[in-house]
Amino acid sequence: MASSVSMMPSGSKIFTTMPDILFIPEFVFGGLVWTLVASTKVESANPQGWVMFVSLFCFLITTLWFFIFITGINQSSIWPSLDVGYHAFSAFCYLSAAVLLANVTIRKQGMDKVYQLDIAAVVMAFIVTLLYWTHAILSAHRWKSS
Repeated sequence: MASSVSMMPSGSKIFTTMPDILFIPEFVFGGLVWTLVASTKVESANPQGWVMFVSLFCFLITTLWFFIFITGINQSSIWPSLDVGYHAFSAFCYLSAAVLLANVTIRKQGMDKVYQLDIAAVVMAFIVTLLYWTHAILSAHRWKSS
């Protein structure tokens, strides 16, 4: 039990350990998805509401998760499994949002500025999906080895 507790970094160590260093790009690219989708035109029957919900939800919960790790609250034996569960759930939600956003973007093909913002949002959403999956896989490896 003590080895799993010591496996979870806290404080400034999260800036130097994998997978916790992935918090930073998750913030950056997740914030970009949120900003890019918010700056586009939402038409009726458009699933961008789901994309906004996922990006905001994950941004806020990742921020909370980050502060939990910074403050060291994550030092009980349940945190490794919670870390895997949260990041896998976030990756699944982001994947669904990215696919829906890509579908909407393909249907709106054009070369206007809104279309270019949608393309950028799709790319960022898939990057964030990859980041969350990577974080989940590396967290699962850490959990298994603890």
